[in-house]
Amino acid sequence: MTGFLWGEDADTFFSRGGNSESKKKSTKGAGPASEANRDPTGEPSAKEDEGQKPLSVTQLNAWIKRTLDQSLTSFWVAGEVGSITRSGAGHIYLTLKDNANQISAVLWKSTWEKYQFDLREGLSVLCMGRIDVYGPRGTYQIVVQRIEPQGIGALQLAFRRLHAKLEAEGLFRSERKRPLPRFPKRVGFVTSPHGAAIHDFLEVLRRRWPQTSVLVIPAKVQGAGSAEQIARGIELAAQVRPKLDVLIVGRGGGSIEDLWSFNEELVVRAIAACPIPTVSAVGHEIDVTLCDLAADVRALTPSEAAELVVPNRDEIIELLFSVQSRIRAMMQHKIRELETRWTGIASRPIFQQPQRVFDTMTQRLDDLERRLLDGVDKRLERAERSFEILAAQLESVSPLRTLARGYSFTTDAATGHVLTDIQEARVGQVLRTRIVDGTITSEVISLD
Repeated sequence: MTGFLWGEDADTFFSRGGNSESKKKSTKGAGPASEANRDPTGEPSAKEDEGQKPLSVTQLNAWIKRTLDQSLTSFWVAGEVGSITRSGAGHIYLTLKDNANQISAVLWKSTWEKYQFDLREGLSVLCMGRIDVYGPRGTYQIVVQRIEPQGIGALQLAFRRLHAKLEAEGLFRSERKRPLPRFPKRVGFVTSPHGAAIHDFLEVLRRRWPQTSVLVIPAKVQGAGSAEQIARGIELAAQVRPKLDVLIVGRGGGSIEDLWSFNEELVVRAIAACPIPTVSAVGHEIDVTLCDLAADVRALTPSEAAELVVPNRDEIIELLFSVQSRIRAMMQHKIRELETRWTGIASRPIFQQPQRVFDTMTQRLDDLERRLLDGVDKRLERAERSFEILAAQLESVSPLRTLARGYSFTTDAATGHVLTDIQEARVGQVLRTRIVDGTITSEVISLD
């Protein structure tokens, strides 16, 4: 949907902003026929009353052309180059202007070929030429016969000075630029509600993404007071609730003078301070305004602004169908993969002939039992052999084997202490002597 911001806060958008220009008084009886048919008092003459044949438009233009050719043969004029148009034949059509007025001019190809400097908008030039009337449109223009560059014009000088000032303050830094939301729901547009810009914008937006609501904030986009209205519109946009997702500031194309409001410091600072992501859509592809540099995104035309702000519904639908197709294909592939795995698992013997698995396990258990018993028997046999060897070794060093060879050993009968030295014996001590087949008890009578 599209809405317009009205109310007391918006009334200033339509104020003239300063003293209105006085209306020019129309002069009566312009033209040779009229002057010839009036008397000194200004009243119609008798010939006019009698219905003298009037001049045709062609005759009137021819009379104006002759009059200008006779009164202005050639002259010098200084001014600043405004808009420039180059025809396919090589002729150059331009405007010369000063602070208050402008005039059309033409440089024929044969004349322009004599010069080699860069003729561009904003250049101050000195021209010599003559006035010519172009009958088919009833307009007059300067036919330039000589042209000399004088330097940059006043508007270009002001542009450069303000650009340097604001750039030094960081208003044009790329770090300040904010991305635009992917799917904006509410969009504001500060522009003239009657201009072609808003109509072109809405036409493209409705075709691409009609779900977006548009709030038009009316403002003059050229002339006296336009900069103040544009800046005020930007401030009002920041106060709108629910909050706007994107704000567009712009207008259709025009000359540098028509677009100058978008080079005013007041407007540039308003855009830089706006809390909403901004798009500058000043419809002039050749020159860049200061608003273009301060905004988050620059659009060459209002139509391009609509393309930048909202997505293309057809592309989104196509993308969703593509994603849906890919998801479906992935799911089908996964299902086929799982089916293949399930078929492989289901074909295994454990599921086809589970009893065979148990038979195999039983057989393996029997094998393990047999191996375990065999292992135990072998361990016992090895243990017995080791024991016999150890017993034989022990037997070889047994005291009984020594006693069998005629040896004996004596102990104290009371303590069991083995006597190894005669000094350990005493008279009257009871001793026991062990021989191979028994024990002899004796008493010590004497010690030798």
